[in-house]
Amino acid sequence: MKYLLTSFLAITISATCIGQGLIGTWQLTDEKTCFKSEMKESDTELELKEAMGPSRQSVVRMITFNKKGAAEEGIYSQGKKKGDDTNKFNYSVIDNELQFIDKKSGMATQRFIIDELTHTTLRIHNVLKDCEVKTYTRLE
Repeated sequence: MKYLLTSFLAITISATCIGQGLIGTWQLTDEKTCFKSEMKESDTELELKEAMGPSRQSVVRMITFNKKGAAEEGIYSQGKKKGDDTNKFNYSVIDNELQFIDKKSGMATQRFIIDELTHTTLRIHNVLKDCEVKTYTRLE
């Protein structure tokens, strides 16, 4: 009985620690789709990519997780407080699985495995597709 209670407590604490580490605002810094991970860029493509340089308008995709299990994801442009294409949803963390939950139906709409969670980095991949990897950086 003591062993069962201890293991349950340890699992609960570890899930809570992961959830607590997730709270905050994260910026998408790298996204690899299955298509991208299978294709290799040629030398010409690499040269053209460097020559094009950065865009003039800065646009980022951010996601914010709060303590109450709610989250918001959107695309933000430089100089604007409100994001475009914002999506509000609930989330839950069970072991190393991050679930995005629809507010109205309560059903999980997306499921991810947390590969890495540090103070500055969040790396997740889709449960159904290991090749779809997203890397986020925490904003201060």
